[in-house]
This record gives sequence, structure tokens and C-alpha cells, in this order.
Amino acid sequence: MVNLDTILPKRTLDALSDRAVSIAESQTLVMAQTSRDLQEQGIDIINLSIGEPDFDTPKYIKEAAKKAIDDNFTHYSPVKGFKDLIQAISDKFKRENNLDYGLDEIIVSNGAKHSIANVILSLINYNDEVLIPAPYWVSYHEIVKIAEGKPVVLPTSIDNDFKVTPEQIQNAITNRTKAIFINSPSNPTGSVYTREELKAIADVLYEFEDIYIISDEIYEHILFEGKHASIGQFDFIKDRVITVNGVSKGYAMTGWRIGYIGAPKFVVDACSKIQGQYTSGPCTIAQKASVAALCCEQDDSKKIMHDAFLKRRNLVVERLAKMPGLKVNMPNGAFYVFPEVSSYFGKKYNDEYIFTAQDLAMYLLHEANVAVVPGDAFGSPNNIRLSYATSEENLNKALDRIENALAKL
Repeated sequence: MVNLDTILPKRTLDALSDRAVSIAESQTLVMAQTSRDLQEQGIDIINLSIGEPDFDTPKYIKEAAKKAIDDNFTHYSPVKGFKDLIQAISDKFKRENNLDYGLDEIIVSNGAKHSIANVILSLINYNDEVLIPAPYWVSYHEIVKIAEGKPVVLPTSIDNDFKVTPEQIQNAITNRTKAIFINSPSNPTGSVYTREELKAIADVLYEFEDIYIISDEIYEHILFEGKHASIGQFDFIKDRVITVNGVSKGYAMTGWRIGYIGAPKFVVDACSKIQGQYTSGPCTIAQKASVAALCCEQDDSKKIMHDAFLKRRNLVVERLAKMPGLKVNMPNGAFYVFPEVSSYFGKKYNDEYIFTAQDLAMYLLHEANVAVVPGDAFGSPNNIRLSYATSEENLNKALDRIENALAKL
């Protein structure tokens, strides 16, 4: 977290809102920017901190965007998004997830992060509690704080693949609990909940009719075993599930900024009201490109990405597992590995001591010229996150550097 007290004059700091001062800067974005800054200085940094596919957007999607420009889709769109995109999303939910969302139960936003912020701002009041299984994606915690809610972190362990249990959820619920995040496949761990595991969680939450489930499924298409399961598929709890997704990860469209939710109509209407004041409708060209992505697949790009990520995952896990002091599990989705590194705490190289995952991440950045993200950012201070969304050549080179640097400690 950036300490504004150390970089801003007191008068300037006093001018800022408590909201701006209290939230943490995204550590994934900080490490990515630090890597870019060092690269611009001519330093050969291998960036394993970035959370986006290293593939280009498929050609047929780009062609749809070009056509949208030629067809003059250059004016405001409806706040909730174009009807043809909403229809494509509704069809996708039915086809791939066994979810039945009507056109009035879907809203398109400027990325899945924006979708999540809309939902939290629509549901959470001051001091409402939101259950967040850890490790968690960095922005869940801070978005809840922006809404003046109270994040309640549920710790998990690498020994059970970083999955929260129904019993943990049951024990954490209070009369202030308003929502819970479920993220499968997970960022930062790559963990995936099975249908049976989600059913067990849904059974617990069914008894608490005022608790809403925010199911973040943005990594749905990067799954290595089995079939993706959505918690909204269970009819007895569907009316309290907000399903979040987007085109960023599965279609290599991170920069297009299109996310969406399927949710009860009153939640969608509230999100639309908030979005109408903050941003209005998303980019029209990106929306038309997303229609092509969701309903008109014309090549093997998704399979090519999937197969590449699977091969890279196996490479990274196999090599990390052989490095002394690292504890690694086998992630079943997304493109991250989240090893436990606490055995290195208390060690040093020359005059550089390692007491935390943050220390180790900075050591690897300066000694190995490899950028990773410390687990503190995800609520798991004994881990680091490595993204394998880069070439096998880069991965092998980075892992060689990491292995050499760790051996010096």
C-alpha cells in the first residue's frame, strides 16, 4: 500500500477525502508499472505480475469493431448496453452456464471490475459486512471499503487448494452480513470450485435470505479439467446470485473494457442508475466487437490460448515444485500459480533481509529481474503470485533466474 503521508504535503493530504486516503493502490498494477519503468531504463525485466493474456484479440473480433466504425456506431449507447449485445449475453448464459437471465436482468459495463463496483455500490451500506475468501482478487477488498462496507476475510490454505468451506461461511455470518464473493476460477490461485462444492455453499447460504452472492466467473474459459460450474444454476438460490463475467480473459480483450452481470432486475436497475451517473454506456465499438466474440466464433483462437496456458501451467508448476522451500499446488484454471514462500522469511543475501513476501518480491525484482506480486495484496502474506501469461521461453528464463536468486538466500 502506498503511504500517502510520506509523499504528500500535509495540506494536500488534508484536502483529500478519507475514502481516497484509506484505500490501497492495486499492487498488481503497481508491480506492472514498476516493471515497465525498469524496462524503459534498459533493464531486462521479465514481468510475471501482469494479469492479462499475452495473445492478441482474434481477427474476426477486430473486423467487427472496424465494421462498427464504418457503420457509424460512434454515438452514445443505452446505459445498459446495446440490445444485440445483451441478447448475446443472455444466449451465452443459457448455452454455456445453464443460467436463464432475461434482457432486463443484464447490464454491460466498462469491464468486470466496473461491474463489481456497480454491484457493491448498489447493495452495500455503511458497515454492512461482505465475506471475502482469501486469497482474493485485490480489488474486492478495496471496492467494499469504498462503499463504506466492512470486508470480512475468510482465510484458506494451500493444503485444500485455497477453497473456502461451507462451515467457514456458516461460522462467519452475522446479522450484518450482506454479501459474499465467490471467484471460480480464482485470481490469484487458479483454484476452481466443483459443482458439488458450490452446491454445498449454496445450501448454507439458502438459509440466510438477506445475503447476496457475487459470483466472479471472468476466467471461466481458462479451465483445464472438468466443466465450469456457476453457483447461479441452483434454482433455490438464483434470485440472490449476481453472475459477473466479461470478454477480457477468454477472448484476449482486456483493453476493450467490456464486462457484464446477470442479476435480479432490481439489482440491474440499481446498477444502471449508478452507471448512468458515473460513466453512461460502455464504448460502442467495443460492444459491437463483443457481440462477435460471444456469438460468432470463427477460428480456433480460444482453443489455442487454452492449450498454451495448460502447457505453461504444467511447466511452471513442475519447475517451482523442484525449488527448495517453495510449496506449490496444482491450479485448475486461470493463468496463475500461488506458491507459499514463508520458508524464506528470515533469510538474507548480502545485506538484504527477507522478512515478508513483499521483501521477497522486491528481492526477485532487483536480484533476478523478475516481477511477481506479493501475496499481501491478495490477503495471503505467505505467498507470491506468478502469472504464466507469457511465452515458454520467457517462463523458462524467469524460472532460471528465480531458482538462482533463491539459492543465494
